[in-house]
Formats: sequence, structure tokens, C-alpha cells
Amino acid sequence: MRRMLLAALSRVLQGPAAAAAAAAGRTASRVVVASRNYADFASEATFEIKKCDLHRLEEGPSTTAVMTREEGLHYYKTMQTIRRMELKSDQLYKQKIIRGFCHLYDGQEACCVGLEVAIKPTDHVITAYRVHGFTYARGVPVREILAELTGRKGGCVKGKGGSMHMYTKNFYGGNGIVGAQVPLGAGIALACKYFGKNEICLTLYGDGAANQGQIFETYNMAALWKLPCVFICENNRYGMGTSVERAAASTDYYKRGDFIPGLRVDGMDVLCVREAAKFAADYCRAGKGPIVMELQTYRYHGHSMSDPGISYRTREEIQEVRSKSDPITLLKDRMVNNNLASIEELKEIDVAVRKEIEEAAQFATTDPEPPLEELGNHIYFNEPPFEVRGPNQWIRYKSVS
Repeated sequence: MRRMLLAALSRVLQGPAAAAAAAAGRTASRVVVASRNYADFASEATFEIKKCDLHRLEEGPSTTAVMTREEGLHYYKTMQTIRRMELKSDQLYKQKIIRGFCHLYDGQEACCVGLEVAIKPTDHVITAYRVHGFTYARGVPVREILAELTGRKGGCVKGKGGSMHMYTKNFYGGNGIVGAQVPLGAGIALACKYFGKNEICLTLYGDGAANQGQIFETYNMAALWKLPCVFICENNRYGMGTSVERAAASTDYYKRGDFIPGLRVDGMDVLCVREAAKFAADYCRAGKGPIVMELQTYRYHGHSMSDPGISYRTREEIQEVRSKSDPITLLKDRMVNNNLASIEELKEIDVAVRKEIEEAAQFATTDPEPPLEELGNHIYFNEPPFEVRGPNQWIRYKSVS
């Protein structure tokens, strides 16, 4: 006790300079320990992944996947950002800051991340209205996505699109009419083939849209013209509130293309999705025509924010998927167990992600709304300004490209 008192008295007499020096020493020692720990991490690891079910294919994607440490950290941060962004969207919606339709993507993060890392930035993506995750994966910052959800000028489409209609380069939304984006995706694939750029189009739709007649018409055209189109059914088991078993006589969505080859993939595993998407992209680039992918996944929220999501499924079912198949937890466990990252390092990423989301939410709630004069803008691309009629013939808006 006496020694402790003497040591404390000595520190007080030496003043703040000595305390600062001691703190700097402790910080330096932590840096040395951290750098030594990071150097001890493995640079990559090989994983066994679930075999895909195949249709009209003799061989499918590999059942092993190599993931580097850098790739793993990138996948983890991207999926965690999407998860936190969607949870923040839920909060803003319940506060009545986000209004209108809002379809959240939490639970399905492995789909958009696995697809994006398997293709090139010059390739094309079009999807339905559960669009926030794809928008972020294609490169749009969180603040622009949240600002779009709150209808602000700084949103990715200037506050005019909201939850369902977000776009960026080589990303075509965000489409509200069920199944209508599938013919558009085939049209994009036709342009890829016409211009000979060796690009492909990922055309996504849900299990609820899979029975649309226009999808089968599009399959036929794509097969006839051998379009470089990957048709991707995100099967999250419920079309709005109807289970796939009640809606479809055949739930083998990967076989729906008939003469078009297909594969069914574990959509909760980012590595399974990545390897399958690479396989499908290579198939299309080889000039073999379209291919169908079914991603078996699950959404944690209801169909939209107006759907509590528990009238047609139980809380226990949702919790079971969370505990056994969560895509972020699966990736985290793989990285930690194979010495690609530490729990502490991943926690640091979590903290940074939360900070980014909070700052984005602050921007999305303080950025001004677009002025009424801009209502008619951006109807056409690269056209001279023209007038647009308003709600009646006496109100006119100027449209600028």
C-alpha cells in the first residue's frame, strides 16, 4: 500500500509530460502487438462449399472456394454495411421519416455481394424493388441511398425514386412492376451482344414473379438469340405473404427455363453465390446463351414495411434461419476459424460501419428536399430543355436533361 501511494505521488510530482510519455509507450506497445498479430494471419484459405443442383449441365461450379484475407474483409464489411443500412431504414420508416413503399434486404446480403464480386464493373444488373443492397454493391454510397429513401436532393436519383427506383452506371434499378424488369434485362443483354463488348446482364426477379408469363416469353427469346443473360431467381420462400409451395406447382425455379440450363445455389453463403455467378458469367461470355440461377435465400423483414412478416410464418422459423444460416455469421465464423481475421478486428469493422450509417442518416434527415421547379427534370437523357404539363394545363414545368 505504501509503495502504491509513493508511486502515485511520484507521478503527480513529475507532471503531465511524464504521464503523456507513459501513455505513448502503452500506445506504441499496442501498435507493435497489433502489427505482430496481423502479420500472423493467413493470407488465404480454402473452403468446402455446398454443391449446386444442376439442370441440363454436365458440370457445375466448383465445390471448393479460395478466399483471401482481403476478400473476406471486403465481403464482411459490405454485408455488414447493407445489414446496418436496412436496420436504420427500418428505424427511419417507423419514425415516419421514410414514407411510402419500402422493401428491406436484410438476410439476403450474400446474394448481392456474391454476385457483384463475380462480375465486372462494366457488366450490367437489373432487379426488382428490393433494391437497396444491389444499389450499394454497385457502388452508390450509403448516404445517397438513405437520402433517396427520405426524398432528399442528395439522393442517388435526386429524391425522385424512393425505395424502389435507384440507379447508377450499369445498374438499371429498381423496378416496381412485378416481373417487368426481366424483358428489360434481356434487352440489355441483346445490346451487349449487338455491340460485341463481351459484357453480360444479371437479370433478377423473385419467386413471387417467377410465374409471370412475360418471364417465359423472355426465356424463349433469350434462348433463340443466345443472349448473354443470367436469369436469377432470388427465392426467399415467400411471394409477399404466400409461400412458394402454395403459389407454384413446381418450386424448382432453376429448371423453369426448360431448354435453358440452370443451377440451384445456397444463397445464404457468399462463397457459393460467388462461385456459381462466376460459372454462369463464364458460360454466357463463351457465347453459349442464357443460364438460369436460383438463389435459395431468406428475408428477415416482411415483404415490405407494411407487412409484419409473422402472419404467414412464425417467429421461431425466422429465428431458426438467423441462428443456423445467417450469411454474415457464416462468413465471420469461417474467417475467425481459419485465421483470416480476429474477432477484435471484425468488431472494429462493426464500429466503423455503425458510425458510417449514423453519419449517413444524419445527412439523409438534414439534406434539403428537391425544389418543385425540378419536378420535370431528367425525363430524357441529353435532350434540349422542354416544357412538361403539370396537374392542369396552366401549370408548366421545365424539363432539363
